[in-house]
Amino acid sequence: MSEKAKVSCLGCGTTNYYPLDAQGKSVVCGKCKRPLPDPGRILEPLPGVTHELFRNSAMPILVEFFSQGCAHCGRMEPVLAGVAERRKGELMVVKISLDRHPEMGASFGIMGVPTFLVIQKGNERGRVSGAMPEADFVLWLAKLI
Repeated sequence: MSEKAKVSCLGCGTTNYYPLDAQGKSVVCGKCKRPLPDPGRILEPLPGVTHELFRNSAMPILVEFFSQGCAHCGRMEPVLAGVAERRKGELMVVKISLDRHPEMGASFGIMGVPTFLVIQKGNERGRVSGAMPEADFVLWLAKLI
C-alpha cells in the first residue's frame, strides 16, 4: 500500500489523499475531478483559483507575497522550498507575485514584501513580514499549525 499525503484541490478546495508513488502521473480530485497539485511543491495559482482555495481548504496554506526583484524574497525561497517538502501533507505552500497580481496584495492589505500569511478555511491565522533566519521562520510557522 502506498503512502499518501493530503493536498487541497486548487479548483474546489477539497482535501484529497494523494498517493506519493503517483507523483508525475495525473491524480484528480475526488469531488470535482480536476488535476491535483503534487504534494511538497510550491504553487503559484491564478487569483481566481487562489481565492477559492483559501476560502475552502481545510488544510493550512502558507502564502508568500513576493516581488521578482526583491533580494529578501530571494533569500526566503530555499526556506519555503524546504518547508514545502518537509511539511507536505500537513500544509500547502503558495506564492503570489505582486508584480503580476497587485490586486491580490491589495485585497490582503499587503504593505511590503516578503509577507507571509497562514490561511485556513478562509481565516487568516497569522502574518509576518520580512526575511528571517530559517529557524525563526519555522518556529513562527509551528506556532500557527
